Amino acid sequence: MTPTSPRYRSRLATAVFDLFNPIPYGFFVGTLIFDIAYANTADVLWAKAAAWLVSVGLFFAIIPRLINLGHVWLPSRHTVTSIEKLDFWLNLLGIVAAIGNAFVHSRDAYAIVPLNVILSVITVALLSVGQIALAFDKFGFKETVGFKETVRE
Repeated sequence: MTPTSPRYRSRLATAVFDLFNPIPYGFFVGTLIFDIAYANTADVLWAKAAAWLVSVGLFFAIIPRLINLGHVWLPSRHTVTSIEKLDFWLNLLGIVAAIGNAFVHSRDAYAIVPLNVILSVITVALLSVGQIALAFDKFGFKETVGFKETVRE
């Protein structure tokens, strides 16, 4: 299986990034599922579980984001593509939405609905678009803009 993450300066950084990058995404998807369940059932178990999931997801998001920060913004001999920069910003915005979601989950009872679901959808959507863009960049799916002009002699 070929990793879909960008190549970093060291193999260790690439291995750690490949290991930890999917973990927050799984927690945030779980948060979305639990938030939807809480909005439909009003059983407080779902709200408490979603609060834990978003908090643990944010904890596990620290390491891969620091590696990505170093890869994208610190100068090196490797070129950084615009897709990798886009992935960085999408992940950053997704984590900001997740932080907001964690604060929303600190409210009492049903006061978290519907903002918890909205922030969970935003978080999962931003992280998904970033991963899809990285996958397309990794496997060579490039969009061409315009048409190739032919010169007549």
